[in-house]
Amino acid sequence: MNESVTITDNRTGRSVDIPIVDGGVDSAAWRKLLGNVWFHDPGLATTAATSSSVAEIDGDAGILRYRGYPIEQLAEHSTFPEVAYLLVYGELPSEAQLDEWVYEITRHTFIHENFRRRIFDAFHYDAHPMGLLMSGVAGLSTFYPEAKDIFDPDNRRAQIVRLIAKMPTLAASAYRFSKGLPFMFPDNADDYPTRFLKMMFDVGGDYEPDPALVQAMRILFILHADHGQNCSTTATRVVGSSHADPYTAIAAGCAALYGPLHGGANEAVVNMLSEIGSYDEVDSFIAGVKRGEYRLMGFGHRVYKNYDPRAMLIKTAAHDVFNVIGKNPLLDIALKLEEVALADEYFVSRRLYPNVDFYSGLIYQALGFPTNMFTVLFAIGRTPGWLAHWNEMVEQDSRIYRPRQIYKGAPKRDYIPMAER
Repeated sequence: MNESVTITDNRTGRSVDIPIVDGGVDSAAWRKLLGNVWFHDPGLATTAATSSSVAEIDGDAGILRYRGYPIEQLAEHSTFPEVAYLLVYGELPSEAQLDEWVYEITRHTFIHENFRRRIFDAFHYDAHPMGLLMSGVAGLSTFYPEAKDIFDPDNRRAQIVRLIAKMPTLAASAYRFSKGLPFMFPDNADDYPTRFLKMMFDVGGDYEPDPALVQAMRILFILHADHGQNCSTTATRVVGSSHADPYTAIAAGCAALYGPLHGGANEAVVNMLSEIGSYDEVDSFIAGVKRGEYRLMGFGHRVYKNYDPRAMLIKTAAHDVFNVIGKNPLLDIALKLEEVALADEYFVSRRLYPNVDFYSGLIYQALGFPTNMFTVLFAIGRTPGWLAHWNEMVEQDSRIYRPRQIYKGAPKRDYIPMAER
C-alpha cells in the first residue's frame, strides 16, 4: 500500500506526493507547493508541532504509555520519583540510579526562608494558591540565575531535580499561607507523597497520614505526570523554545493549567455533583443534560474516544480512600451518574466516557484539600512531564514557536486626522 497523500493545487494543476511517516506528513512539501497558503487549525487540533518520545496516547483504544510503559503497570508497581526519572531520562532506573535520584530530590526540598516568606507576603491573605505557586516557580528563576545556561546537560539536570523537589514545598506553603498557618519544613525522612501530606496538614507535629491516603496521592501524582502535547505542556514548550530558563517555562505551564478548561475540570465535576444534590436526582439531571439544560462534566475528552484509562485507576483509588475516611454522598451520586450515562445510547453514541477528572476531585476533597488546591496538586504531578518535554525540546534544538495566522482585518487604509473623523 502506498503510504502517502497527494495534494493538487487546482490553480496551477501542480501536484505533490507527500509520504506518511509515523502517522504524519511533512508540512515543508505543502509549503513548497502552495507558498503563503496556511492550514487554518484553531487549537492545533490536527497539527503536530513537534515529535516526542515521552508519552504515547491512543485515544480510540484508551491507551496511555509513558516511554512505552502502560500507565496501568506504572500506577500499580512504581513510585512517583521512579516515574519522574523514567519521563526525564527515557528508561527505568537501576536500583543505584533510583537511590541517587531520590537522594538528590530529597536534599533539594527546602526553599530559602527569605524567598518563601518575602514572595508570599507580597500577596493578599486570601490569594488563590495556584497564583502563589505560579509566582513562586517564576521567582525561583531569579534565585538560580545559572539556570539560564540551558545547553549544559549537568546544569539542566540540577534544575530538573530542584523543580521536582521544591514543587510540593511551594504548593504546601501556598496552601498554608492562604489558611494563615505557619509553614512546615519538609521531613526528608518521608517518601515523596507522605512528605507533601505532612507539609499540608501537620499542625502539632504528630500527623501521620493513613497508608491508603498516601497510596492514593502516589497514584494521582503518577496518573497526572504526563499526557502528551496538552495545553500546559505546549505552553511550556512555547516559552522554552525562546531558550527561557526552566523555571520560567514551568511557570508558563502552571499558568496554562490555571485555566478552568484544563486544570480546573475536576473542580467543575465536584461542583456539578454538589448541584445534583442527591442520588435520587441523577435521572432528572441526565434528562436535563440531553435537553441541553445542563453540562455533564468529567465525561468526554479531546483525545480519548474510549474510557480514559486513568479514570478506571482513579475510581479504584477512590473506593480505597472512602473505605478509610467513610462514604461521601457525592461518590454515590458519581457512581450512579456513570452507570446511567454509560447505559444511555445518547452518551454512548457520542463516545462520552468518564475521564481522569471525574473521580480525581472527589479523592482530593476526601483527602482534605479545598477545591482551590486541585490545580496545584495537578501541577505537582505534571512537573516531571513538563520538564521531560522541556529537556527533550532543548536536546532537539527545536525552532522557536512561530505559528502563522490568516489575516482577516481591514485592508490598507490611510490615517485620518482627528479633526476629520
